Amino acid sequence: MTFLLDENFPKAAAGLLEEAGHQVLDVRGTADEGIEDPSLFSKAQSHGAVLLTTDRDFFHTVPHLFSSHAGVVVIALRQPNRNAILSRLQWLLERVDESAFENRCFQLRDRTWVTFPPLA
Repeated sequence: MTFLLDENFPKAAAGLLEEAGHQVLDVRGTADEGIEDPSLFSKAQSHGAVLLTTDRDFFHTVPHLFSSHAGVVVIALRQPNRNAILSRLQWLLERVDESAFENRCFQLRDRTWVTFPPLA
């Protein structure tokens, strides 16, 4: 799978994902650094990439605006830090099949998680 890291997502996620055999795109240090959310989402979709972010707005807007997309993962913790975010990402990757990401938004919280649409 291909993932696009939002600027607010720990850069260390790239290593975790690449180690698991995934491709990673990161806008930091490119001409796209600082682009608005709709443009960031469009960039992810143009690459067929799952968007990784801590911006909760994506979970609430993408499912209602786009019926088809590569997927969105929002990690929304009360006290986010690099280790906690990476831990939740690892948890998700270990439990959810790659085929489930397409056209689905995930929100991972401290102790719960939710998907839209729900997993079967």
